[in-house]
Amino acid sequence: MRLLIIGGTKFLGRATAEVALARGHELTLFNRGRTNAELFPDVEQMHGDRKRDLSLLAGRSWDAVIDPSGYIPADVRASAEQLRETGRYVFISSVSVYADFSTGRTESSPTAELGSLPVDELAADSSNYGPLKALAEEEVNSVFGERALIVRPGLIVGPHDPTGRFTYWAQRLGRGGEILAPGPPARLAQFIDVRDLAEWIVDGVEQGLSGTFNATNEGVAWSELLAGADPTWVSDEFLQEHQVGPWMELPLWLPDPEWAGMHATDIRRAVEAGLRFRPLEETIAGAADAPAEDGVGLTAEREAELLAAWHSR
Repeated sequence: MRLLIIGGTKFLGRATAEVALARGHELTLFNRGRTNAELFPDVEQMHGDRKRDLSLLAGRSWDAVIDPSGYIPADVRASAEQLRETGRYVFISSVSVYADFSTGRTESSPTAELGSLPVDELAADSSNYGPLKALAEEEVNSVFGERALIVRPGLIVGPHDPTGRFTYWAQRLGRGGEILAPGPPARLAQFIDVRDLAEWIVDGVEQGLSGTFNATNEGVAWSELLAGADPTWVSDEFLQEHQVGPWMELPLWLPDPEWAGMHATDIRRAVEAGLRFRPLEETIAGAADAPAEDGVGLTAEREAELLAAWHSR
């Protein structure tokens, strides 16, 4: 198949390009040429900004376009209009589109509304990220209709992850020793290996899949995530009392009841459509080689202080 990826050299786009090439598809990448420009030297790459240079795609035809880099609805609408003769538009959205995270969500759950938040740029605190993605989905659907595939991933993890969130746990396991962990051990965390997601996206293109799908894993217990390590399970109350920041300072941890459903996303539709998951050990190993990010995860000193405080109660 002839495939166009908008982006294609960073994280999910990169993984998707690797899968497509491994399966023998003819690939074109459209990006600014600023990120990992040395990748895929034998692949056609068209350099331009999607805000200004979509005319570079005029007169070309592909079987499908895969768009993992669309955030602003007007930009997504413009690319969909430019590529309306393409066979299928795969838009990578996010589970962040939902309006309510206090409970589990299916694809038919209400999506967030933008309200007074800006529509033409991502806010500094990313507060409009979910609503913007929801509006971008609407733009794709309005142009492509039944030829649209909307993918709503959860936290994407694994090789080349630029966020450092799951990477913190993979690298913390590698350092060994006593690990501060948010109890209870049976608490679930949802995430998806970038390679599993990329495989399923290309599967979907090959099979002519359409519609909207949540795409994350079925939920991994923290006890499984930290199996074989030396975790000390601490309570939410303790962590909150010591002002530990959820999600970023202690990645994947979400104690607020209003966010309890973030790790309870219904993925039955995607599983029925072929989404599969590699062993957790492979995901951890792949994430361990990703770069650590400053400001993400507990520092060694902070973790030691918290552990000492927990044991001295």
